[in-house]
Parts: sequence; structure tokens; C-alpha cells
Amino acid sequence: MKTARIILGGAALIVLSAPAVFAQSSTATTTDEKPQTIQQRKENQQDRIAKGVQSGQLTAGETKRLETKEAGLNKEEHTMRSEDDGHLTGADRAKLNNQQNHLSNQIYDDKHNAATQHDGPGEVGQRKENQQDRIAQGVKSGQLTPGETAKLEKQQQGINREERGMREANGGKLTGADKKALNQQQNRASRNIYNKKHNGRKQ
Repeated sequence: MKTARIILGGAALIVLSAPAVFAQSSTATTTDEKPQTIQQRKENQQDRIAKGVQSGQLTAGETKRLETKEAGLNKEEHTMRSEDDGHLTGADRAKLNNQQNHLSNQIYDDKHNAATQHDGPGEVGQRKENQQDRIAQGVKSGQLTPGETAKLEKQQQGINREERGMREANGGKLTGADKKALNQQQNRASRNIYNKKHNGRKQ
């Protein structure tokens, strides 16, 4: 009888202590996860921007602004490293992470607002969509730096603005001359995309 009581008591102790052990082990695994490095955060932001460009959630103007900010952060990081023999201090990392947090929020807001990239039907719309896909691929692969992407998207933004003006002047339609002019501009933009993706610079 005494032996049975001891066995039952031991079993109860094991059952009651199991949740605490499990909680400790699960806590240990979560605290062991390392925060993202500065480089990983940059790559993550670029992936999110690339997806937004590809899906049409980000307009050319929004992408230009986001990549201009990312280029500014990269320049600031470069300056910080040059002042500390290629290293970042704890204060540098905290500052860059804080700025990346702001940029992350901006990416989210721009991807979830009402503004979307409208490429429209026909050859003109197809070319715009094609250019955005090529830019998005360059961002994702690292072939385009944020500064290069900002310049390319500024060019696309200008073409979009010009197309809007043409349509407003012709009751929402494009004339043959309009289409020809837009295609010539997209030819120049296409060469710019190719040149920037193959110039050897990397994100």
C-alpha cells in the first residue's frame, strides 16, 4: 500500500512539472533566435518592394520614394563603416534598425493604400507592365541598387504622367502619334533598365 502511494505521488509530480519544463524549453528556443542583421533587413525590404512592384501594389512614384530612402540609408551605413574601420558600433546598428523600422512601415502603408499601378490595355499597357516586371526582378536579384531603381521608377513615373495628359486631351484615348511617342520613351527606358542591371553594381 505504501509503495503504491509513493508511485502515485511520483507520477503526479511528473505530470504537474511537465508543463513548466515544456514552457522553459519553448522559451529557450524563442530567445535563442538571433535578430536579423542589417544586411538581412535590407534584403528583406528589397524583396517586399519587389513583390509590391510586381503585384502592382506599388506605383512607380511610391517605389521611387521608397528606393530613394533605402539609397539614403545605404549611404549613411557606408559613412558609419568608413568612420569605424568597416565596422558598425552598437549605436550605429540601433540607429539603422530604427530607420529600417520607419521604412518598413512606409512599405506596408504604400502597399496597402488605394493607389495601385494601372498599366491599362493594349501595347502601351503591356510595355509598362513588362518594364515593372523587369525592374522588380532586378530589385529581387540584387542587380539593381536602390538608387538605380529610384531613377528607373522616376522615368516610369514621368511616362505615366505624360500618358495621363495625352488621354485627358483626347477623351481618355491615345492617338497613333501618342502611342508612338510613348513607345519611343519606353525604348529608352528599356535600355536604361538593361544597362543598370548589367553594370556590375549590386545591392
